[in-house]
Amino acid sequence: MAIGAAVAALVAAAIVGVVLLRDNGSSGTKTTAATNYNNLPGIRRTKAPWPVDYSTLADRLAPLGLTTLAGHSGLVEHYHAHLDIFVDGKKVKVPQLIGINPGAGYLTELHTHDATGVVHIESQQQGDYSLGQFIAEWGVYLNSRCLGGHCNGLKWYVDGKRQAGNPAGLVFRPHQEIALVIGKPPAKIPSSYQFPAGE
Repeated sequence: MAIGAAVAALVAAAIVGVVLLRDNGSSGTKTTAATNYNNLPGIRRTKAPWPVDYSTLADRLAPLGLTTLAGHSGLVEHYHAHLDIFVDGKKVKVPQLIGINPGAGYLTELHTHDATGVVHIESQQQGDYSLGQFIAEWGVYLNSRCLGGHCNGLKWYVDGKRQAGNPAGLVFRPHQEIALVIGKPPAKIPSSYQFPAGE
């Protein structure tokens, strides 16, 4: 009887822990346990900028849970989020064609078409996709302290609100404004992004 009660208490504590982890204690921002993608081929611990590199992208896709899509047909999920990165107050470009390989003729569920920082989430099946998957697809190191080779005080925000924990676990949601800030912050942390009509 005592063993059964102890097991029930442990299960209840685990459920509460998972709920707190997923909710992240802040304004409905959904996170998952951040998977460590930092040991995948081609992940860079260098300082910005980080150009798109296709040489090891194919080796990262399966471990990231991403697939190659021939086009935009049969989409079940299709929405957009926006990513800003600041290092010592200066904006770092999120390059075009992350997750799109023109030479091989495919794109993945997470990609950029241009250098505006708009991340396209387009999938042929329902599921959650995380900031950690996108950053690792780009080939950049990310944990709760570092982005690439920058480890001087990483802070992160969703819709202008400061978040805690590892940003790699952030689950993308439509029209999020995500900001990763290293070192000195910009004059204003962005709280929204004006998405083009229809996005």
